[in-house]
Amino acid sequence: MSQNKLNGDNGELEIVQKIPCPNCGKSLMLLPKNYPLYDIQCTGCNFRAQVKTNQSKPKSTIFGAGWDIMEKVLKSGFIVPPLMANFKWKEKEEEHQEIRFYPFIPKNNLKMHQLSPLARRANYKMFNYIGIDKLPYFIMYKK
Repeated sequence: MSQNKLNGDNGELEIVQKIPCPNCGKSLMLLPKNYPLYDIQCTGCNFRAQVKTNQSKPKSTIFGAGWDIMEKVLKSGFIVPPLMANFKWKEKEEEHQEIRFYPFIPKNNLKMHQLSPLARRANYKMFNYIGIDKLPYFIMYKK
């Protein structure tokens, strides 16, 4: 298993352990692996969100996921799923963490890109979240 996959799985676990549902305050739970579009959901209401974990300070661009499902959702008239961004970094040997909740991400903040023909997932279409440092967010956890 790749380090990125491991970091992502651990980041999702951290969120369900540390963060209550931003809608109703009940517990969050993990969705099954490879569930389309969402990673977590509330145990008490309809809230669902995508989770992205970054081993860095908060930044303007975050790697997204597969483009095909996102494109179909957007073409169907649905909005971009809410995002929980779990940033983790070290500064002077001190560990920091900030979990941000982005309730609304405009389509303009998604940028499609295609992996190279030599990549492990050759020619796979993906997207990045861009310009998220300019979007409104809530800090759900800070260490």
